[in-house]
Amino acid sequence: MALWVFGVPGVSQDRFTDAPLLGIVSHDNQSGPLFPWQPRYRWKLWALQKYRRWQQAYRQARRSAYLARLALQGVLTMAQVVEWLTARQVRYQLGALPILHALLRTLQVDQIINRHCLSKATLDHGTVTMVLVLNRLMFPLPLYRLADWVGRTALVHRLGLSANLFNDDRLGRTLDALYPHLETLWLDIVEVALLKADVDLSVIFYDLTAFIAQGAYSKSQVVDFGFAHNTPMDKRKFKLGLNVTADGGIPWLYHLWSGRTADQTTVAQNMTNLAHWLRQHGQPLDETLLVADRAMLSDELALAYDQQGLRYLIGLRCLRKEHRALVVGPTAEQFLALPLGEASSPGDWGHGCTVVFTHKGQTVSHKGMVVLSGSLREALRQTRQEQLADVEKQLRQIRAEIGQPRRRTLKAVQRRVNGCLNRSPVKQLIQVTVYETPTGQMNFHWQIDPCALHQAEQKDGRYLIVTNDWSLSYPEMFRLYRQKDQVEKRFHVCKSDLQVSPVYLHQDQRIAAMLFINMVALLAYTLLERQVRQQGLQITTRQLIDRLEHLSVIETHCHDGSCLRRLTPVEPSVAALLQLVAVALWELQQVSIVPGHQPPLLASTTLTTPILEGVSPPSRC
Repeated sequence: MALWVFGVPGVSQDRFTDAPLLGIVSHDNQSGPLFPWQPRYRWKLWALQKYRRWQQAYRQARRSAYLARLALQGVLTMAQVVEWLTARQVRYQLGALPILHALLRTLQVDQIINRHCLSKATLDHGTVTMVLVLNRLMFPLPLYRLADWVGRTALVHRLGLSANLFNDDRLGRTLDALYPHLETLWLDIVEVALLKADVDLSVIFYDLTAFIAQGAYSKSQVVDFGFAHNTPMDKRKFKLGLNVTADGGIPWLYHLWSGRTADQTTVAQNMTNLAHWLRQHGQPLDETLLVADRAMLSDELALAYDQQGLRYLIGLRCLRKEHRALVVGPTAEQFLALPLGEASSPGDWGHGCTVVFTHKGQTVSHKGMVVLSGSLREALRQTRQEQLADVEKQLRQIRAEIGQPRRRTLKAVQRRVNGCLNRSPVKQLIQVTVYETPTGQMNFHWQIDPCALHQAEQKDGRYLIVTNDWSLSYPEMFRLYRQKDQVEKRFHVCKSDLQVSPVYLHQDQRIAAMLFINMVALLAYTLLERQVRQQGLQITTRQLIDRLEHLSVIETHCHDGSCLRRLTPVEPSVAALLQLVAVALWELQQVSIVPGHQPPLLASTTLTTPILEGVSPPSRC
């Protein structure tokens, strides 16, 4: 130990450059303890802390025993005892999470994703993807609110992870990691579902829909303005082309398209992908029938189906004169010879015909049927009568305005009448004549063209469906074509239950990855619904989730540090429902896939076109 004095007069300051400040004592550990008379270890403080903890536990035990004696003697109620012993209680939402989580594990979603998207983080990409899918199924939320939802559910205990890990930055990194493998991931997951559920692939439905995106996408190759039914023209959008199986409505191959893409331009690529997948998995092409809406067929596509060897059943939009003649040609007596509905009240009739397609000098003939729908005919005629009545009401109003300013000349009245007719969808049915009376006043009269009205009524309720499979009977063609609304039902699930739209992501890669998340959720939704209905329970997955919404886990923390977890009481009807769902999941789990051995259905394959074209993978994962 040494005491250094700094700043002594007459002494050079250079000698004390390494000296500490005045009054600072330095100590060398090799010289021994600085205060040798004090003990090195404070065992008394340690013993005191141990004694106090023991004393606190002893008092709590005596207090608990005292409260228990009072409760047994009837002085206190058990509710009061539990209240005094409880430090806090937490309620976690359970709902349908165990069912959906077990289904996703059965489909090997987390295993497949972790096999392709490696991660050294505590929270792997497979777990994040499963949580995202569960959120889309249970309570769809934006990414920045997902952590709050996880903290309110039982997932924090099932996963053993903090809810704070599921922040939007972590979710965004997972979406970036998924993007380069979207095609392979989807094929692996959906093929596991097809194999375990033994889904029939003999009939496939194909259609497109559009999803609205919010915000500016100046550099996006996917989000763009374009036409889509039931979608505003002034909103940017992207389109989804989806194949759905007739057996359970299971989503199969899908493709992300730009919002500017026309529906018919997607058919050739979807046809190629479908044929390629079937060949790779040893499925005969002539055993699969593709059913689509009327916008999916033309002369060129009809020949392409024959070249690919695929069977199709599609409605034809009659743009050629020869095809329009096939629709209006049959008489009422000819339709009555082929009823398509019930024997008591058919409502729908058909008339067989042959449809000829010609493209680049090649000609092919396919089997067609003109369908007359009684309900559709009545609806169209009622709508036409309402439109005609509305036009006549406007014309009477224009006649009452004659003589007022801007309605005093023949040209002004004619311009007003033309504007009224141009805004009406039945303008070709009304003939209007504007004239000047001998007294110099303007007037006009109108009448409905009976010839044009008769021609319009001849087409009411009629449409043409075509197939290249001549073995299909006319009633079978009608029955299969009527089932094509299964794709629309799946689109409705995406837009209502899963809330795919509107999309707020601003990178094409993340939009494609988030669409993949929604497709996995749709796969789980439809597969669970199919399996439950096979158990005789006619209920949708949304109804099942709503029935189980009130199931919760109550976590009770006591003063002694113990914790008790209890399930809220289950009603008998809910218990029976859970039993049926358990049987449905058990049947799926019985179909095992041997690791390292893939059957023909699960053979690795790559489609001829990726899920998202023209977008480079992100630089970081």
